[in-house]
This record gives sequence, C-alpha cells and structure tokens, in this order.
Amino acid sequence: MTALSILDLAPIVEGSDVAGALAASTRLARLADEAGYRRLWYAEHHNTDALASSATALLIANAAANTSRLRVGSGGIMLPNHAPLAVAEAFGTLANLYGDRIDLGLGRAPGTDPRTAALLRRGARDDGEAAFAANIRLLAWFFGEQEDDAESVQLSQGVHAAVARGTNVPLWVLGSSTAGAAIAGQLGLPYAAASHFAPFQLSEAIWTYRQMFNPSAPTAQISEPYVMAGANLMVAPTREEAEFLFTTHQQMFVAIRRGTRGPLRPPVHAMDWAPHEEQMATSALRFSAVGTPGEAAEFLRVFAASYGIDEIILTGYAHDPAMRERSYRLMAEEWAKDSSPDAAAVG
Repeated sequence: MTALSILDLAPIVEGSDVAGALAASTRLARLADEAGYRRLWYAEHHNTDALASSATALLIANAAANTSRLRVGSGGIMLPNHAPLAVAEAFGTLANLYGDRIDLGLGRAPGTDPRTAALLRRGARDDGEAAFAANIRLLAWFFGEQEDDAESVQLSQGVHAAVARGTNVPLWVLGSSTAGAAIAGQLGLPYAAASHFAPFQLSEAIWTYRQMFNPSAPTAQISEPYVMAGANLMVAPTREEAEFLFTTHQQMFVAIRRGTRGPLRPPVHAMDWAPHEEQMATSALRFSAVGTPGEAAEFLRVFAASYGIDEIILTGYAHDPAMRERSYRLMAEEWAKDSSPDAAAVG
C-alpha cells in the first residue's frame, strides 16, 4: 500500500495571525501522529504574509516534541539559502534530540523572491546543479563519521560538525524537473517530486531518476529508487463541500500568480478568475484529490499506480483549520481500510 504523508506550510488565514498558524500546525502534527501518517514535512518560504514556515528547523523541533511515532522533516530546506555546516549542525542537533525520526529534504530553489534570497544569503552563492550536488555530498559527510580524505577535506576545508557526526540523517532531493531527479539518482538518494504545484515533468523526472539511480554512489542511502510525489487534498463528507472548501486553495494559487499574495481567504461559491487563470490553475493543480473520502482515495490510488509512486505527500489549505484537520483525518480513515495489518495505518 502506498504510504501517505503530509506537507505543511503553516498557512496564515485571513482574520488570524502567525501565532494562530503555528498553533494549527502543532495540532496537525498531533493529528498526523495519531492518524498514522508516515511523515510530516515543512517547506521553507520567506517574505510572505500567507505562510509561517520560514524557520523550518524550529517547526520540525516543535512537531517532534509533540509527537512520538511520526517522522518529521523538511520538504525542504532550500540549500542555496544556507551554509551546509549550519544545516548539518541544526539537523544533527534535531537527530540527537529526537532520534531516528528526522528527515532532511533539500531543494535548489530559493523559496522566495530574488531580493529576499539576497538578504538570506548575504553574498554571492552558486545555485548551479554542480554546487547543489557538492553541498549534498558535504552534508552526507557531516552526518557520517567525518573521516578525512582528499575529497572531504576539499569540501569541508578541514572543518567538522561534532553534533552531526554519526547521526546519519536521511537525505532527500526535492525537484520539479528532470534536473533535480538526475541529481537524486546519481547520488543514490530518494526523490521527492513537487507535483502538487509543478506537475508538468513528473513522468520524465521519475523516468530520469530511475535511469540515473546509482546505489553504489558514496552518498547512497537506499539500495533501489524511491519516489515520493506531491498531491493536493481536500476531503469532506460531500463532493460539493470539498469543492467549495478547495476554492481557498485555488484563490491562493491565483493570488500568487497575480503577485497579490496574502493570508488565506475564505472559500467562495464562485471563483473570480479570468479564463486563462482558470486554465493555468486547473493545469498546475491537476494532481488534487478533492471530494468524498472514497473519491479522494481512488484518485490517489490511480495517481500512485500511473506513475509508479512509492509515497504520496499531501498538502491542503483551508480557511478554517478545523476543516483542514477533518480533511486529513477522513483521508487517513479511508486509506486505512485498504492497509494490511503489517503496515502502518497509512504507510
């Protein structure tokens, strides 16, 4: 049975604030743990009034402290914004605090606009694929035994990260194109596709990843390819209610494209969008499980089977956090009906 996980961006809803968003994220973490989701990830974003997921490592620590079984991690840390040593020290500390429940998903995009990225980086940094792969190799070394050899000394300049040593934090490569998929494959790491908002190269990316997968790479952490793909979710007792609630998600998507991004708006009975905006949103959000629990589960089963996906990571927005929690709870209950006794409830 394909595993289910959750991607949380700590959305800020209209009429509430950051504290409310973080409290809702904490409740969602507890729900995910109790309902049997495999993992909960947070995605790094900056300079936005819509999301409170900028300090990703702190959200992971909070979620890990409020759960007992759930894997918690980043989906992802945008590596160009951070020095690998700082990432290794943060996630090594998390692993020492919470044991083998911490994941480190790594992305190459900035997760923000160019001006904000410049402030985060405080200087020039290479965003190229070669630099991204080299930084991942350095992180893998930091999380290992940190034995000095020619390559590691060149990458680390002889610097060690004591809090990360021997933690073996699992690394994932995130991507929305064949470039990220190729890096994941070459490094022998699991691949997470951002198909919940960038579905256009999913088939090609998964094919590339599987073709390029090298289990003998020095950085390899798995023996065979493993693909996680993103999908959007809104589940309700009726399809009509689910579609109504999903308009909050659609409004957010359109607002981003218009450059008017703000807190999440209440659902509406009729979307106010131009024909080209509707077409763009429908295409970009094509992997969306919206409907009753049974309808959503069937959509996700077909999605997984069609693309050879090992795990689906779900993201969902609602103006009322209680409706978001209900959606994930209903999905977990429905998915568990087809799970074997030997598997976790949803993976």
